[in-house]
Amino acid sequence: MPSFNIVVIGGGAAGFFGAITAAETFPDARITILEKNRTVLNKVRISGGGRCNVTHACFDNRQLVRHYPRGEKSLRSLLNQFDATATVRWFENRGVPLKTEADGRMFPTTNTSDTIVDCLLTAARRLGIQVRTSCGVTSLSFTSQPDGTTSYKVKLFNEELIQADRVLIATGGYPQLSSYGWLPQQSEPLLSPVPSLFTFNVPDSPLLSLAGVSVKDASVYVIGTKQEQRGPLLLTHWGFSGPAVLRLSAWAARELADVQYRFKFRINWVPTLNENQLRTTLQDFRQQNGRKQVISQNPFNLPTRLWQALAAESGISETQRWADLPAKPLNRLSEKLTNSQFQVIGKSTFKDEFVTCGGIDLNSLNPQTLESKAQKGLFFAGEVLDVDGITGGFNFQNAWTTGYVAGKYIGL
Repeated sequence: MPSFNIVVIGGGAAGFFGAITAAETFPDARITILEKNRTVLNKVRISGGGRCNVTHACFDNRQLVRHYPRGEKSLRSLLNQFDATATVRWFENRGVPLKTEADGRMFPTTNTSDTIVDCLLTAARRLGIQVRTSCGVTSLSFTSQPDGTTSYKVKLFNEELIQADRVLIATGGYPQLSSYGWLPQQSEPLLSPVPSLFTFNVPDSPLLSLAGVSVKDASVYVIGTKQEQRGPLLLTHWGFSGPAVLRLSAWAARELADVQYRFKFRINWVPTLNENQLRTTLQDFRQQNGRKQVISQNPFNLPTRLWQALAAESGISETQRWADLPAKPLNRLSEKLTNSQFQVIGKSTFKDEFVTCGGIDLNSLNPQTLESKAQKGLFFAGEVLDVDGITGGFNFQNAWTTGYVAGKYIGL
């Protein structure tokens, strides 16, 4: 194949993986990565608390796709080309073994994201890929050639024009997606981007003083919807976070955006018990611990500070003994345990894992190659697509998978 130019717009995980795959598949190609920031792979560096949650140890693709609120159907077929097993093998073959933690998240054994960044940079350097930073794109135009091919011109902030035979767009999600005016006019429809994976701001929460307290298992439900998630919950100085809240924000991303992040939700602090079981447990505990103060012990193994706060909200004094506890505060305590309600006023992005709901409509792309159906030679990968997963390494798996697929076919 004659030498041709491939331009990758976006120096993140998907952009690098697409460029590396393209260089290995089409060795005659000249490949350039354009990144508008001064550094590349920025999200890789900060993810997972600086450790980089590379993927998730879910090696059954039918199960893996269930962790994606959007894009499940399209991703299912793409994973047949490059899945979590392939990701683990890819990094191990380049001297970067991964380890699996108890919750299924996979990290480099070095416990630092620098290992992943260095691996990608080294691979790009070895393959002769040119990486250019501080190169923001202002326009992308194309010309159809008589032979049926398409040539592209990429215009940068400094007015420089770069010629390309193929273009891979891997610029990431929100808020970049809000300013895609430089895409060709006849290009793909863009599903309105909104944030996903965010925490809940509850400025009036009576639990703000408990910032840092975590609960291993709680159920969180958005009132007025069918959206509910269960799992670990973290109390913060602005409201609530933790896997249960983040997963809920992902699955309910559209609904919460529609109400401008003003909504009520409820927490069941003891989701393993139904209402009758909880009342029975409280009564049994009351009989067995009659002389003890209510705030000193609880039958649900909840954090002490949280238990004391819920008891205080129920009108139970610090000196109140179980044996003398009246029915009304006991009923209020039961209600607090199963149906604590809070008013959310706004969101806070979860900086390490923040992703986007929305993006390029997958129906406008070839489902096997991620090439535009409308513009030959134009490919998309990563968070720019309308694909997003919950926390746990699933969004990086989307980046590796779609980057690999786009890179594999971009030279054909």
